Amino acid sequence: MAQFFAHGNYSHTQKRVGNGGGRGDRDRARRVFSQNFMIDPYVVSQVVEAAGPHELVLEPGGGEGVLTCALAETCKEVVTYEIDPLLAGRLASRTRGAGRITVVRGDFLRARVPVEPFAVVGNIPYAITSKIVSWCLRAPALTSATLVTQLEYARKRTGDFGRWSLLTVLTWPEYSWKLLERVDRRSFRPVPAVDSAILSIERRPAALLGVGSRAGYRAFVEYGFAGRGGSLHASLRRRYPVRGVDVAFEAAGVGSGTVVAFVHPEQWLILFDRLHSGEWSRR
Repeated sequence: MAQFFAHGNYSHTQKRVGNGGGRGDRDRARRVFSQNFMIDPYVVSQVVEAAGPHELVLEPGGGEGVLTCALAETCKEVVTYEIDPLLAGRLASRTRGAGRITVVRGDFLRARVPVEPFAVVGNIPYAITSKIVSWCLRAPALTSATLVTQLEYARKRTGDFGRWSLLTVLTWPEYSWKLLERVDRRSFRPVPAVDSAILSIERRPAALLGVGSRAGYRAFVEYGFAGRGGSLHASLRRRYPVRGVDVAFEAAGVGSGTVVAFVHPEQWLILFDRLHSGEWSRR
């Protein structure tokens, strides 16, 4: 049967909504907790299909439980976190008797990280998107995260603007980032000001870099993004031999005047490999 936790091994922190004047308590709660509920069954089915079946799923922000219940049809166990105590109580009551669902009244960002493989799936609050993504990337047992985010965020992280963000490049050896579907803002209530998207972050079956190389790669990328030379080529020439940089850029297919954000993550890996393997010195 469904369980409702507010303490124990599950997070139990919660924000309080004031009782000041103005709109009603639920309107204030929606603003404080950044609540936009998914109401389109087709979009719900898209999220579930994109996530796929899993033994264990953690859901940030269960809300009214539309996605929670849909996930429970394909996943063995769904643990949903809801920081709004009223919604958490309603969802626990609604899912009582559903053996695959556990409702936790608490902050997902303070959730205990499972030691067994798990996935994260959710229509997440826009206001804490970056924090939830960071939580996912730090979890050693995470297999994938399927998140409904603002469209702009998903485009930024997946290179859909033609530019690549620092976070995506840094994590590329371990994770793939994909924008799966765009979601019209009218699929939510209240209707947000912008459209959304289904963002997939999936751990690669085998990392593209060994453990011993990851710290070096991170330092390499962070140096390149610091923009000390105007372009990536100019920046790297300040740290590496000119001939080595030229050879590496030729191998990666990157022009010498390319701005750092336009360098594809796969090209970053080639640059790192060439400049740290001594490949250039043998030509």
